[in-house]
Amino acid sequence: MTRARELLKGTLDLLVMRTLAIEPMHGWGIAERPREMSADAFDVNDGSLYPALQRLKSKGWVRSKWGTTENNRRARYHELTGARAWLRPQPAGRSDGLRTLPPASDSLYHVRRGQRR
Repeated sequence: MTRARELLKGTLDLLVMRTLAIEPMHGWGIAERPREMSADAFDVNDGSLYPALQRLKSKGWVRSKWGTTENNRRARYHELTGARAWLRPQPAGRSDGLRTLPPASDSLYHVRRGQRR
């Protein structure tokens, strides 16, 4: 796989996780949110979204369950697992930026000094 293709997959994965950090959503809602936020400039199609959701589920970062939509239709809702809770918005007043990083990254890098431990 080329580096550019890996970057695109990683970007889509992060976009999906940031979208799910807001609230659990079904597939159509996940695809619609970036479209709304970008004034239709960013379009996530089903052929990219569902493989991304499967990748995230296989890594244990997202879980799915059946639910009912606003239109009373059955749909699979996706949500972040507890392991990915660091993606959720920070509490007001928190400015050190540490909570926005994955917990494992703190053990790999010294966040404040930018040096390896």
